[in-house]
Amino acid sequence: MIAREGGTWWLANSSTTRPLAVIDELGFRSVLPPGRRVAVESPTKVLVDGTRGRHSLALVPPVPGPRDTTGVVRLESASPTAVGEDVMINDADRMAMVVLFAGYLEDPPRYDPHPKDYAAAAARLGWTRTALIKRIEYLRKRLDTAGVPNMTGFNALVHLAEYAISRGLVTREDLLLLRR
Repeated sequence: MIAREGGTWWLANSSTTRPLAVIDELGFRSVLPPGRRVAVESPTKVLVDGTRGRHSLALVPPVPGPRDTTGVVRLESASPTAVGEDVMINDADRMAMVVLFAGYLEDPPRYDPHPKDYAAAAARLGWTRTALIKRIEYLRKRLDTAGVPNMTGFNALVHLAEYAISRGLVTREDLLLLRR
């Protein structure tokens, strides 16, 4: 169910048994359990697993007009607070991340919020598996040195995906690089 309350649009899971998969505008997936709700503040996709397959729904909230009284404050300019902004990302780094994280960027039904296998990603680029691994490890090391958290250890590749997508280092438009 979708409803407006207090100037905010809400997606509510009115099911008693099935969770919904909610994908934000960056491609990150979260689970909306039965009986819970979430604010829809940006373009959002909802994946519903039904008895006849998976269905997807795109939600695009209206853009507030000049008479908007919701109290939303938009910052026109702000100082960056993220770490790692000084790390240079070259074209080869970007290609490596795009091929590994393409599933995050695709629309349903190709959406897959998990990094690809190194061997499959390297084959798609025409690189060796070792070359791809070394490129990603060197990128993670540079980001770790710059202070980006979780670039080493368990789940470091997932954290790199989340960092790269949330910072705009790779975007949906970069998928066009793979189609050349």
